[in-house]
Amino acid sequence: MPSNDLAFTPASELRHLIDSRQVSIVEITEMFLRRIEDLNPRLNAYLTVTGDEALASAQASERELLRGESRGPLHGIPISIKDLEITKGVRSTMGSLVFKDHVPEQDSVVVERVRSSGAIILGKTNTPEFGSSGTTENRLGDACRNPWNTDRTPGGSSGGAGAAVAAGLCTVATGSDGGGSIRIPCGFTGTYGIKPSQGRVPRYGGVGMPAYSTFGQSGPMARTVQDAAILLQALAGPDVRDNGCMRQEPPDFVSALGRGAGGLRIAWSPDLGYAAVDPEVVEITSRAARVFEELGCTVDEPGIALEDPFPTFWDIFAIQAYAGYGHLLDEHGGDLTDYGRNTIEHGREMTGADYSRAMVSMQQLQARMETLFESYDLLLTPTLAIPAFPVGQHPPVIGGRQVIPFWGYTPFTFPFNMTMQTAASIPCGFSSEGLPVGLHIVGRRGEETNVLGASRAFEQARPWADRRPPVS
Repeated sequence: MPSNDLAFTPASELRHLIDSRQVSIVEITEMFLRRIEDLNPRLNAYLTVTGDEALASAQASERELLRGESRGPLHGIPISIKDLEITKGVRSTMGSLVFKDHVPEQDSVVVERVRSSGAIILGKTNTPEFGSSGTTENRLGDACRNPWNTDRTPGGSSGGAGAAVAAGLCTVATGSDGGGSIRIPCGFTGTYGIKPSQGRVPRYGGVGMPAYSTFGQSGPMARTVQDAAILLQALAGPDVRDNGCMRQEPPDFVSALGRGAGGLRIAWSPDLGYAAVDPEVVEITSRAARVFEELGCTVDEPGIALEDPFPTFWDIFAIQAYAGYGHLLDEHGGDLTDYGRNTIEHGREMTGADYSRAMVSMQQLQARMETLFESYDLLLTPTLAIPAFPVGQHPPVIGGRQVIPFWGYTPFTFPFNMTMQTAASIPCGFSSEGLPVGLHIVGRRGEETNVLGASRAFEQARPWADRRPPVS
């Protein structure tokens, strides 16, 4: 098989090729490392490439298979790790100049589980400072770029992961999502990712540490729904070191893919009552929502009319950032990005009363969503308000309306970090400029199986994985 095809082969198919000895884990790993060497200078998807470690792991994995020992579906599958997860013996920057030389002495629980699965870690992917931006620029180097158009952003904060998956620089990737940071890059890069319900994947050693994060959750990014489900299965489950994680064992996410979407009650909203959205995005995602009628679902537009929850989200997000990183203002203020400093400073300005009011507002939003989901199984929206925009040029106007440039393009993602629900972005079309557009699929908290099953049904009805970006 040509190396370009192998780079875009799903993990489920690579598993068969490896087990049938049609290709070796070492050969696959070497191929991906060559691709990273060739393409990463154009994309800046990886901050750190662990070539020697990856080859050593590949050789060890080959020996295990020769002994008849398999660790499961990810054994030997190349993966990238977002650089908000700490990795023992490997530079872990948090996307910040402050930590550019930081080498931890332990792994986060996500990395522990990736290693236990037998996946081959190729390196650490690019992220904005502390994951506090929806695009991936930091002071460690050039901006991360979108393989569909390198003048455009891949989004963030898992922008490096999205670019790497889209360009065939890994098979699957770990991301994390504290306000849309899995779904934003998936929407901009034409990949699939799911934010699990808060607590589904333990956060020990990553996702906002040392700050406590109400919103952050690690999850999978991939080119197919099945690959995302396989990785989620490896990551999910309780851990005693995280008292905020779900205590029950997770369901079988892979088996849930076969349940389809028939009979699901679906609500569709193009704007949630407050969002400014590009008309072309509304058109593309509206058509995509109607595909679910072909799949045996009922699709209603119930006229959801929320007040914009962004001010509440921003206050809580910033307060928690200050709790973890406030000391850096005095110790390393000159090394911080403008957006990182602004986030922490906003948190410093908040009072205890401000925080209490914000928490009450968040609970009111949670109650609104619980009421909605008494009548519906899923909620669909656009993933993003516009397709990917030029690097460093956040849009001040969308759909003829003024927006906050730094966050206005992602009005649909952060509310479901606030409600702790699971949500995915699935590719559903392309703009007139040839840029991907994503459909946002939201489920109840703890019901990833519904989201995955519906995603898989849509994927089968409107396949996308054979589309490859120009930089690949």
